[in-house]
Amino acid sequence: MSDIEQFRIETRAWLEANCPPSMRARVVEESDHFWGGRTPAFASDDQKIWFERMAERGWTVPRWPTEYGGAALPEQEAAVLREEMHALGCRLPLSSMGIWMLSHALFKYGTPEQKRRFLPDIAKGRIRWAQGYSEPGAGSDLVSLQCRAEDRGEHWLVNGQKIWTSYADKADWIFCLVRTDPADRYRGISVLMMDMRTPGISTRPIRLISGASPFCETFFDDVKVPKDQLLGELNRGWDVAKHILLHERETIGELLGGSDYQALGTALAERWGPIHDPILRARVALFDVDALAFAAMSEKFAEEAKAGRAHPAQASMMKYASSELGKARYELIMAVAGSEGLVWNAAANGSPADPRQWLRSKGYSIEGGTSEVQLNVIAKRILDLPAA
Repeated sequence: MSDIEQFRIETRAWLEANCPPSMRARVVEESDHFWGGRTPAFASDDQKIWFERMAERGWTVPRWPTEYGGAALPEQEAAVLREEMHALGCRLPLSSMGIWMLSHALFKYGTPEQKRRFLPDIAKGRIRWAQGYSEPGAGSDLVSLQCRAEDRGEHWLVNGQKIWTSYADKADWIFCLVRTDPADRYRGISVLMMDMRTPGISTRPIRLISGASPFCETFFDDVKVPKDQLLGELNRGWDVAKHILLHERETIGELLGGSDYQALGTALAERWGPIHDPILRARVALFDVDALAFAAMSEKFAEEAKAGRAHPAQASMMKYASSELGKARYELIMAVAGSEGLVWNAAANGSPADPRQWLRSKGYSIEGGTSEVQLNVIAKRILDLPAA
């Protein structure tokens, strides 16, 4: 028996023994995720047990070095862990923007002190991060941002506003794009990391059509930020921002496209039985084919990334494809559900029909960079088409 086969057997046995049955159920609502933070809120004892057991093994971030709270697993073993979790239906023990986005920038651009300060807390779920990019006048066009940071010698003084800041009202810290040189539109941007308890920072949730308020307006009024919380070089924040966006788009692609994907036709049949309308049945079948194609594309890109042959614009392909798949999935669910799709709390009763999620899915093609922006990137960087 090879070492990797032995690792698979041991991993499967450990997961079966340590992942509570309730942590293998389909994620239905926000509380099914554990986001960590200074004052963590667990939805159940099982959620707490599952997180603590995985964190103790370093399996919230299995590939990270042990000094930062990981398990230092080689890629092949980390892949086996993902596969075995998927096979058992195990939920992620920790959902974290710190893991999905900021950590990549910390590893590449952070100082040794910043890595020691922030990475272990991210891995152990002791700190919850928000992302401060978009502004009322700078959404997809981030170089137009106006939130400014002035050098006041001992600290930065930050003034301005961010919008669509996911879970800012629940976050402990925020990594934020700020303008540090008003004279240079592109090279005058920097990235600051700020404690949300700092005087002058306030948030206001934005109520969406779905009834939820995952996004916020975030305001900075004479906020003093220590100099050592600058991430990367001064006025080179666009490099850091693009690196984070790359991983954000990959993450959105994975979450929406689904490493834990269940065939839509199967999910619908489990709830409502066979689909008798031939046209609707064909649409569902085509969707499942597209989803499988997306999974194959994701696997191909992952292999190319490991071999150092990945194209930088592949993240835009994943983001665009997954956004369109996500929207199409909920359109089909609502079409099959019929009148049941009008029940506002249907998902709480075990139904895949959720009008709130259908409404929410409209934002998939906006967040992380609009579909139009992704198509422009694909056209220029992959198809090499001329600019208009």
